Amino acid sequence: MLKKIPPILSPELLYTIAQMGHGDELVIADANFPAVTNAKRLVRADGHSVPAILEAILQLFPLDSYVDHPAAVMRRVDKPGEPAPIWDEYQRILDSAEGRHISMEQVERFAFYDRAKQTFGVVATGEGALYGNIIIKKGVIPPK
Repeated sequence: MLKKIPPILSPELLYTIAQMGHGDELVIADANFPAVTNAKRLVRADGHSVPAILEAILQLFPLDSYVDHPAAVMRRVDKPGEPAPIWDEYQRILDSAEGRHISMEQVERFAFYDRAKQTFGVVATGEGALYGNIIIKKGVIPPK
């Protein structure tokens, strides 16, 4: 056990996010996402929700402040103009972690899959919410 490290973050997930550099992206995927198909690196977090993993990661992971959308979600196919219910929770977590409003981009389903294949890795969760996938882009920690 380590102090100040959220216990929900496995050693494998900690290692993955520690290896990432500025501009690298990470998918935190729901249970329906084709994670094995779309992952360069796959970390399993079965039994955990996307919000719980997202909140834990963002305690350690700076979001990119040099882009318009440091987070992206998969646009709904059934109701393309409407947000998925879980996105409000993501917005709250993102804004709270960074102390500012974080803009989330909506990406068409197949474009999301293509983008996921280019990300640093995919965290496969047990999240049951539809359209519960999110991509986050790593930023920098400024000098003190």
